[in-house]
Amino acid sequence: MPLSDAAAVFAQVATRLGGHITRIPDGETGDRDNGVVWQLPRLRAHPSLVTVPPPSPEYGPSQRVRPAPGIEPGAIDFGSLGYAQAARQSWRVFEQLREQGLIRPGVRFQVGLPTPIAVVGAFVAGPQAELETRYEAAILAELDQITSAIPHEDLAIQWDAAVEFALFEGVFPCWFGDDYPARLGGVIERLSRLGDSVPAGVELGYHLCYGDFGHQHFVEPADTSKLVDVASGVAVALTRPLNWVHLPVPKGRTDAAYFAPLTGLATVPETDLYLGLVHVSDGFEGARRRIKAAAAFVPEFGIATECGFGRRPAAQIPDLLDLHARLANSLD
Repeated sequence: MPLSDAAAVFAQVATRLGGHITRIPDGETGDRDNGVVWQLPRLRAHPSLVTVPPPSPEYGPSQRVRPAPGIEPGAIDFGSLGYAQAARQSWRVFEQLREQGLIRPGVRFQVGLPTPIAVVGAFVAGPQAELETRYEAAILAELDQITSAIPHEDLAIQWDAAVEFALFEGVFPCWFGDDYPARLGGVIERLSRLGDSVPAGVELGYHLCYGDFGHQHFVEPADTSKLVDVASGVAVALTRPLNWVHLPVPKGRTDAAYFAPLTGLATVPETDLYLGLVHVSDGFEGARRRIKAAAAFVPEFGIATECGFGRRPAAQIPDLLDLHARLANSLD
């Protein structure tokens, strides 16, 4: 969310959305303002990695890294990734605003973390399998620091998965699985392992995405079938509760064909479904059309933007939050 800092994000969300929300993230302000792209300069600065061009023009930043000559990939330590440090700083602000009464009791602090595929698939030239293992160790160390610093009853963790779908669609090269079933199995295994690493008492969710670089998907999803495959597979594989899952809805999709696969979503009733069907460009009426189309296939769901609030003018944020509140009020 392109505001000045976490305090501004918490204040805007708590004030404008009030009783409609149960979790608030810090908006990933500052260096973190473009999804996982802020990890690229950290990778480029790593003493064991060198920067190389991608094999061909790609979606998003056009640079990748690989181990420097003579460096063993399996020995690379990514060190601090910055997520835990940011979470601890934002948590202190969250606590202060809750003590002041701006954030109501029971609302959790939400932290978004990238899956290793999100970073390795987009920014690593190779060897991807070995460096994925090392980056997973680093992101799980960040998770451990976060869950050690913040009370579990106050915390929610969201794993952000976008590049997984780019691998399915052939946008980025895949280092596991030669076809969709094999790649799907590999993604479900990885996402469920990440989810099971979240301690009991901490809420768990997943944001599934088709990308938003330049407000464009890397591929327009044909329908929700691959999203449902991943969400259902993870829900079944997890050994702990899944609290929510978020799926994108492109602006132009008000047709039954896009939403029909949602009838096969294999989540338990306790798992909240959020559909990213709120778009600035067609506002209230456009969102209501998409809500009506989705409701023919899933009886209950929350609403959201397609891919967060980032990469837009800061002046647009208050109206976008108010749009969510107006839509939620119209559905009560």
